[in-house]
Amino acid sequence: VQLQASGGGLVQAGDSLRLSCAASGGTFSRSAMGWFRQAPGKEREFVAGISRSGSSTFYAASARGRFTISRDNAKNTVYLQMNSLKPEDTAVYYCAAVESSRTIALLTTDRAYNYWGQGTQVTVSS
Repeated sequence: VQLQASGGGLVQAGDSLRLSCAASGGTFSRSAMGWFRQAPGKEREFVAGISRSGSSTFYAASARGRFTISRDNAKNTVYLQMNSLKPEDTAVYYCAAVESSRTIALLTTDRAYNYWGQGTQVTVSS
């Protein structure tokens, strides 16, 4: 599975961004999907995940209430809508995939995923 993330950019605090991750070369509908991020000098961290069907989602505490993950299996694409952005959301955001039917709440570590996109930079100025 090849993943291509896009949609990052430079925004001000309080603004919104929508990230997209287009998948190819595999069976997207059999893959749970996740978004991770890595800020400078920090480890990569889980942001949000969505089950294969899209019926279940799970969020890191930092994202809950502000970010929404969704997917369109007809378009082989997963999205991350980010609202009320804060400077601490500044990071490179990565999408990830794994062919799994496990509960999405159990897929919150980067070791759980075996396909990764190249990352898209999100910078939030204060």
